[in-house]
Amino acid sequence: MEGLDLKQMSAMVKVIAEEKNLPEETVLDVIQMAIAAAWRKDNGDKDMDVRAVLNVNTGEADVFVARTVIEDGLAYNPSTEIPESEAKGKKVGDVVEEKHKVESFGRVAAQTAKQVVVQRLREAERDAVLAMFEDKIGTVMTGMVARVERNIVRIDLGRATGIMPRSEQIDGEYYSVGSRIKVYLKGIERDERGAQLLLSRGCAEFVEYLFRQEVPEIENGTVEIRAIAREAGRRTKIAVMSTIPGIDPVGTFVGGRGVRVQAVMNEIGDREKIDIITWSDNASEYIREALSPAEVVKVEIKGKTAKVYVTEDQQSIAIGRQGQNVRLASKLTGFDLDIELSKAPEKKKKTNVEDSLLSALEETTEEDKE
Repeated sequence: MEGLDLKQMSAMVKVIAEEKNLPEETVLDVIQMAIAAAWRKDNGDKDMDVRAVLNVNTGEADVFVARTVIEDGLAYNPSTEIPESEAKGKKVGDVVEEKHKVESFGRVAAQTAKQVVVQRLREAERDAVLAMFEDKIGTVMTGMVARVERNIVRIDLGRATGIMPRSEQIDGEYYSVGSRIKVYLKGIERDERGAQLLLSRGCAEFVEYLFRQEVPEIENGTVEIRAIAREAGRRTKIAVMSTIPGIDPVGTFVGGRGVRVQAVMNEIGDREKIDIITWSDNASEYIREALSPAEVVKVEIKGKTAKVYVTEDQQSIAIGRQGQNVRLASKLTGFDLDIELSKAPEKKKKTNVEDSLLSALEETTEEDKE
């Protein structure tokens, strides 16, 4: 058989399976796809639905061409359809398979088969490696920067390489080839080109994971993270609560002398501010907290929209640079927040004991004069 020895390929199934760490069935499927592709190249056209069956014991192969039964008298494609009168008792809509013995392949068809084997085995091997990462989705791993492209950073994770698109990077962060970095595995993306690991340093989940490593009280249930809103490289707001009365959730996350929050900032960069606030099931109170460090005068809630009144000196703080503070607070709370100006309450004149005493003395003097 010119250029393609089926008996040799049959014998190689087990060897390839062990070498590539793949199931024998997967390797056999790949070889059968290659045989079908080669037969189609020599004997048919690209529209044909062809499958091949290889007997690994004898090294012999058969191909089966599937065609759909259609009504007599209609124009049809002989590669994919067959008239009912030729279908030997089959009804319209049935699928008929015709068996062909594989005898020999031409040089071009043999080359096609070899290309299919190489490509499909590479894909199967990659899919098998990616399957090992399925249970690591939602965790942070350490990888090495392999390549920096215009919109993508490729990270070597050992057995596989993942991609970190610009949208998943920390704004302003520099990645140098060969440096080791922590990345969050968001998932496995599959498209027509295959599958690849999607990595992130810019997502809110990355910050949450880092806090989980620094705050053991999360694991034992003493404190919880209720919500996170993040603009990577700029600011993160995180709403926390305690399940035990008397425990300060914000203090627990900040840590003694800020050691816990500083550990997270050391990983994501000092340019990114982290606001840790107390979560509340009282929407008005929660919104006030979310807008910190701004001081709020009043909150009016209607549906999922809230009007938030602040004094003039607090307006720019509440809105934040380029609207960032109110935008993150809105994302954190789930409310559309409108910042409104409130007139500052008139300050009461301060009184003290001396003023009262002087006033009383003055009244007494007036009475004496009378």
